[in-house]
Amino acid sequence: MEHQEVKEKESPPVKYSLAFKKRVVQEYVKGYLNKDQLKIKYGIGGKSTVLKWCRKYGNLRQHEKVPVGRPMNNPDKQRIKELEKQLKEAQFKVAAYEMLIEVIKEEDGIDLLKKGAAKQLISSQKSTRGK
Repeated sequence: MEHQEVKEKESPPVKYSLAFKKRVVQEYVKGYLNKDQLKIKYGIGGKSTVLKWCRKYGNLRQHEKVPVGRPMNNPDKQRIKELEKQLKEAQFKVAAYEMLIEVIKEEDGIDLLKKGAAKQLISSQKSTRGK
């Protein structure tokens, strides 16, 4: 005698409402029943249907894969890098301005950090041009 394999008929896919899916997810998340118990209780087919719903509608979204790669793929990291670059440029400018102030103070005797120093600088420039 030959042994014939009998295949079970696959039932057509069942469409569940969004409210139903969310209710099942709530029960799972609250710990009332595990996924296998929920499948039996509600007659849900498929091995991972409840788990897929939990990922989509429940707290399991945080466990989804986060793209890992170069820091530039992350907009926050890219923004931080740009801000760090701007900060370095600003620090360089401040250092250059401080050196400039020191040079003016040494050569012309004008302290730009004091009040009225701009007037002294303008008057010294006029007197230098006139010579």
